[in-house]
Amino acid sequence: MCYSEFNDIIRDIDDMDADVITFEASRSDLKILDALQEAKFRTEVGPGVYDIHSPRVPSVQEIKDALGKMLKKVELKKLWVNPDCGLKTRGDTETKASLINLVTAAKDIRSTL
Repeated sequence: MCYSEFNDIIRDIDDMDADVITFEASRSDLKILDALQEAKFRTEVGPGVYDIHSPRVPSVQEIKDALGKMLKKVELKKLWVNPDCGLKTRGDTETKASLINLVTAAKDIRSTL
């Protein structure tokens, strides 16, 4: 789900019969996480760890920093790791490099938990 007033409908989203919901989060400075906490959101979530609209490859450390912030507000077992809003605006080379960094960051974080 991208660029919406999630706070207005967060409980309705949680009431849907979904296993996981992905949210745009990086461009909004992870503010969706506060709404999820306040609403006691039950559904597993994948807040985006980097903005796919910027033509660049996020570093492993940048992604690890985002995951660290997310883990302060979302239970480990409920957190999925993914970029914001798909990758259709990015080229193959950039996408592959970004996803390699995303997987590396996730593995690094998991190895410390």
